[in-house]
Amino acid sequence: MKLSPPESVDLGHLCYCANIHPGESWDETRAALGRFLPLVKARISPDAPFGVGLRLSALAAQQLEQQAPLLAEFQQFLARHQFYVFTINGFPYGRFHGAKVKEQVYQPDWRHPARLEYSNRLARLLTALLPKDQPELNGSISTVPGAFAAHLADAGGLDLIIGQLLAHIAELHRLHMESGRQIQLALEPEPGCLLETCDDAIRLFQQRLLSPDTLAELARLCSCPANHAETLLRRHLGLCLDCCHAAVEFEDIETSLNRLRQAGIAIAKLQLSAGLRLPSLHKRHEPALQAFAEDAYLHQVVQQANGQLTRFNDLPEAMARLDAAYGAEWRIHFHVPLWAERFGELESTRDQVERLLALHRAHPVSRHLEVETYSWGVLPETYRSMPLEDNLARELAWVKEKLQ
Repeated sequence: MKLSPPESVDLGHLCYCANIHPGESWDETRAALGRFLPLVKARISPDAPFGVGLRLSALAAQQLEQQAPLLAEFQQFLARHQFYVFTINGFPYGRFHGAKVKEQVYQPDWRHPARLEYSNRLARLLTALLPKDQPELNGSISTVPGAFAAHLADAGGLDLIIGQLLAHIAELHRLHMESGRQIQLALEPEPGCLLETCDDAIRLFQQRLLSPDTLAELARLCSCPANHAETLLRRHLGLCLDCCHAAVEFEDIETSLNRLRQAGIAIAKLQLSAGLRLPSLHKRHEPALQAFAEDAYLHQVVQQANGQLTRFNDLPEAMARLDAAYGAEWRIHFHVPLWAERFGELESTRDQVERLLALHRAHPVSRHLEVETYSWGVLPETYRSMPLEDNLARELAWVKEKLQ
């Protein structure tokens, strides 16, 4: 939905991420969207167009692109109900619910041709789905931050990632020239990955992506003058800033935003999400932590003690060293509802979301805002008693209230 507070500052567009809905085929995805989108819109935006943060698996994207009647029917559904698609979550390639995902969520990563093919297909679909009555509205696609760090044993892995990102930028440039619609790929820094923080992303841009050799190759791929390649790269490649990930990494959000602006790196999407925090770890916290140590997703932990950060790739791994961590602060990558401040003895990092929204209200950070609490199905039972559509609407309403 379009965000326009009383002072009429353009705060962009808000949606929730449809990666909360299980479904890998297009039929499954379409059924979930048909069920939940009207329910959430009726609660949060009954009289105005409602933005959609689409999630398509590789299978669903292939089916939607290759069967024209499916795409036409979906476009009619969007128009009939006043929905519009402006962003896609292109991070999870395959199954994302109802199975053990863990580090497989990053596969195939940006070393592999399958990731490029998938991302190109998403870009073509988004070009077709962007609303024709909003020609100024660009699209964004969030994606894996290169690769999971533990998968990068090969020293040449980064070269492969750079090469495939350039090939994707060339495809985005082609689509822009043909359609007039601009799409930006948004690398999403995440703990345990090639890009963990905004500073990691800045280094990648400055040391590799904006190097003379890289820009020369992009100019070749795009058949453009060498001095135009940097413009194309910045136009079509940016970041997805996930609030939970940044908080878990102990990033200062205002400092990160300032550094990104100084580096000229666009934030194509803000993912509004909160994680878990324990300011001072104690043995009594073990049962509370165990309740969140579920087996579907990775829940990376970053520990701060004596000014030093220690990283664990998953919560059970961190808990195995609990006795040595007493008194330290833990932050945990587990997306929790935005409105909740506490989960028993565990705190939320939602204060970081509130701070970011205050900064956004004063100086807009991105035109795309997406609530991404994908973990409703694996939250401890105590915290998921409401119907999903009520939870989704409540989070969107919380964001709107903070932006007033």
